[in-house]
Amino acid sequence: MKLNVYLAGEIHTSWREEIIAECEAQKLDITFTAPVTDHGASDDCGVEILGAEEDKFWHDSKGANLNSIRTRKAIKDADVVVVRFGEKYRQWNAAFDAGFAHALGKSLIVLQMDEHQHALKEVDAAAQAVCSTPSQVAKCLSYVLTGQLG
Repeated sequence: MKLNVYLAGEIHTSWREEIIAECEAQKLDITFTAPVTDHGASDDCGVEILGAEEDKFWHDSKGANLNSIRTRKAIKDADVVVVRFGEKYRQWNAAFDAGFAHALGKSLIVLQMDEHQHALKEVDAAAQAVCSTPSQVAKCLSYVLTGQLG
């Protein structure tokens, strides 16, 4: 079996690299995709490609719309969507990605800190697994692929 896994959410820490490294060390047959994680490129892609905007709302709208092409494609193609809710910022986009994945019937793994359990209870209720570390996510993916513990 092979899995396509989309790694959605927070872009300010190395959680994606940790999951990928652990899965590669186990030689798991997984293709990972992700949003653009260069914050500046993600924020400014719309105006860089389509032209400047004086109003910040339209600046952000152009970028969000352009980024949504990648996000929609990746989530639709994914077998499993992992959504990370980080510590520093409110990731409204992560919640949106989780809801979109759930609406499409995708398997969902949430990665969050324990102190966010109450705030994310509805998202957690839609998930097949709720993890607190990248290693737990990698172990979930390993189990799904191999059917074995450890």
